[in-house]
Amino acid sequence: MKRFKNILLICNFDTKQHMAIDRAVSLAGQNKARLTVITVVKELPVNTWMAITAMPPQELFELVIKDRQEKVDALVADMVKQGVDARSLVVTGTPFLEIIRQVLCDKHDLVILAAEGKGGIRKRLFGSTSMHLMRKCPCPVWVVKQAQTWPCTRTLAAVDPSTSGTESDSLNPLILQLAGSMASKGVGELHVIHVWHLFGERYVRIRGMTEDEIQEARESERLRHREYLNTLLGQVDVTELKPHLHLIEGNPIECIPELVMEQGIDLLVMGTVCRTGIGGFLIGNTAEEVLNQIDCSVLTVKPEGFVTPVTLEDKK
Repeated sequence: MKRFKNILLICNFDTKQHMAIDRAVSLAGQNKARLTVITVVKELPVNTWMAITAMPPQELFELVIKDRQEKVDALVADMVKQGVDARSLVVTGTPFLEIIRQVLCDKHDLVILAAEGKGGIRKRLFGSTSMHLMRKCPCPVWVVKQAQTWPCTRTLAAVDPSTSGTESDSLNPLILQLAGSMASKGVGELHVIHVWHLFGERYVRIRGMTEDEIQEARESERLRHREYLNTLLGQVDVTELKPHLHLIEGNPIECIPELVMEQGIDLLVMGTVCRTGIGGFLIGNTAEEVLNQIDCSVLTVKPEGFVTPVTLEDKK
């Protein structure tokens, strides 16, 4: 986590956020990083303004902006007293768009925000802004669950070293590095999961392979994926953390959330799927399905070459 030197903290005063604020201040202090605290004021339709007050819309809107500015200034003043290089910023518009534009404009290398949802088995932890940022923000996004322990007790790195290409070659080591860095901050555990399956098993059964032959093929595939995982672990030195390795046969959409729950994971570090050079290719179906099921903080990262569909030029 030492790599982050220009952090953007999202403040939403409608959400409990002290854990996210604490994480941002702690990380900025440790890294001697610059911390920008931004709040985005959404513009409401004119008919909404008229329904709640007789005050002219522009006058009321300016009062809201002034209130947010005072709140974020007070927050930043407290950070500065703690020795953090912090500044405040209030903008108007659609939150995720303005946040990404700020990332592009000021070249932030990490976005931190509080989880908007309540979590739990039937409630999504991540709200609209979080999901938009995890899909489209060009830098890593750390969504902090309000009840998260700190330092993290158990961090899980979800990797797929079996895939090849420039994106995976850069993404998997980054995931493992960041997860290892988070785990090393305390007495926490590092867990690493790689989910695999025997491709085409259904069809080889149809072709008449015996159960022994299928089992032999499955074991051969398992060993191949173990070698992929060993190669990745050889690239990123996390041996001091004595990582718990989980090489699991199955579907990642099911296996990752199950492991998060079984091991009491505090933070999941995972990549988002995109294609280099294609602007805004959405977060992969697997990643999104996993995010919809988990109840812990998440740090998502993009491969090198990711291009966000949001630009500075399209701001009116």
